[in-house]
Amino acid sequence: MPSSYQAPSRKDKIQEKTHSQTRVTNASAETATVGKILVSKGKDVFSLRPQNTLHEAVVQLKEKRIGALIVKDAAGKLQGILSERDIVRRLAETPGQTLSQKVEDIMTRDVKTCSPEDQLIAVLQTMTKGKFRHMPVVNGDIVVGIVTIGDVVNYRLQELEYESLQLKQLIVG
Repeated sequence: MPSSYQAPSRKDKIQEKTHSQTRVTNASAETATVGKILVSKGKDVFSLRPQNTLHEAVVQLKEKRIGALIVKDAAGKLQGILSERDIVRRLAETPGQTLSQKVEDIMTRDVKTCSPEDQLIAVLQTMTKGKFRHMPVVNGDIVVGIVTIGDVVNYRLQELEYESLQLKQLIVG
């Protein structure tokens, strides 16, 4: 063995628990809300104006590594949402002429939104029924975040993992 090798000790196997891995939090019947996702994900919202070009939108989507942008007016009020899917559809309709077009020409104007207090199951159902993957989170007239269907699924997977851990602890101990 190399001289730097150290055999594992009992202390190495002890893993620090997060606040969501306690018996109390795992056993509670607390409802999962959009706000809980925003706490862990963050509230970053990337946006642009309706007068921006699709080229500017594509650059921002690429740089931020995201799939949708919020469209706001000069006062910061929600005007729409622009997704990669919207851009791809327009590319198919107007090949070679798309990137110079304005965001307002193709953005989705009838935006479904949610609030931080909304239950995740309701948001997931709305996204699935509407066949979209991004939903702005608003508090009054202010956009305070955005959730994706991936965020909701990931949150639920983490819940299942903690529930599984809880069951194992009950069985073993």
